[in-house]
Amino acid sequence: MTQRQLFLQHIAKTSSSPIGLEIVKAKGIYQYDINGKAYIDLISGFSVANIGHSHLKVVEAVQKQAAEYMHLIVYGEFIEAPQVAYAKLLTDNLPATLNSVYFTNSGTEATEGAMKLAKRTTGRSKIICFNKSYHGSTQGALSLIGDEYWRNAFRPLLPDIYHYDYGSNEAVNAIDEATACVILETVQAESGVNRPAKEWLQVIRSKCTEHGALMILDEIQAGFGRTGTLWAFEQFDIVPDILLLGKALGGGMPLGAFIADKSLMNNLTYKPVLGHITTFGGHPVSCAAGKAALEVLLDDNYIKEVKKKEQMLLKYIQHPSIINIKTAGLWASLKFDSFDTNKKVIDSCIEKGLITDWFLFASECMRIAPPLIITEEELLKACTLLNEAIDEAL
Repeated sequence: MTQRQLFLQHIAKTSSSPIGLEIVKAKGIYQYDINGKAYIDLISGFSVANIGHSHLKVVEAVQKQAAEYMHLIVYGEFIEAPQVAYAKLLTDNLPATLNSVYFTNSGTEATEGAMKLAKRTTGRSKIICFNKSYHGSTQGALSLIGDEYWRNAFRPLLPDIYHYDYGSNEAVNAIDEATACVILETVQAESGVNRPAKEWLQVIRSKCTEHGALMILDEIQAGFGRTGTLWAFEQFDIVPDILLLGKALGGGMPLGAFIADKSLMNNLTYKPVLGHITTFGGHPVSCAAGKAALEVLLDDNYIKEVKKKEQMLLKYIQHPSIINIKTAGLWASLKFDSFDTNKKVIDSCIEKGLITDWFLFASECMRIAPPLIITEEELLKACTLLNEAIDEAL
């Protein structure tokens, strides 16, 4: 049987129409299929490969750590150097109140841990979240997901969860003495790259402080330079109580984290003891990979080049079929008149050697989020191919 047949027979499907490319190699901004065809990865594996695929320093870090040790014991019991070193590097590059890292396996699990921490810290259960938000799809995170279409099939979910429109005054007014936390994306991803007003985020921050609620910012997609600064919240002059990270955090390996002040995080260590537990969270190989990837981001000029490349997207992606383009750094949403039109263009892009996709809550919009290492010449080539793909599709 072919790999495709085995894939269809044995791999559980998330949809009835997976992209179905058989990739055998990935390097830099490119992925290569079984026939040797090269594809420019315009979505970075959904914002995972911010420094591209198979970066030499990340590969070396993985190989070195795998040769020393892999899994030893459940998370938090042994002093494991990769975890300690990565936590130190992260907190050195965060505000002083974000100084304690709880590593998980994924961004979704970071969401779950943060929800527990907020409830444990405040003694409250009310959680405010937002329509068209995405924080994962486990039962707790699913309770937060911003669309009833995805929630309804799995009810009953967590109680005391309240959804409001992103950017609305209603959300601000809902924050009160019963609120455990407000959880939101600094830049909303799956609604099609939705950047809020700076003043609105600052008011959310103030209301949380006023009422003793925790502000949880999800930068699982927006973090690690994607929006033009290392952390997107830097652009809004606020600091969250809890920060959620994932995707690019592991440099291509599975890793998530929620980060808070040690005074808050200590609430998970008693009543009950082991208030949050994970076997493989903070896997030493993943931490070694993530640390190497972050060092590449910090040592090179990729983040400083993001704003210029953002302007290139706006300048060179030009087609009358595009209704509008929204950007937040090297991250764009191209809106067409329907999902059917968008899907035709996405399929045409794949034929032209461009990997892209749509957004969960904006199916008429195409996702553009190439690795930050993409050169100006490569970005211009990608924009040219994209325009050609639209012409051929429509």
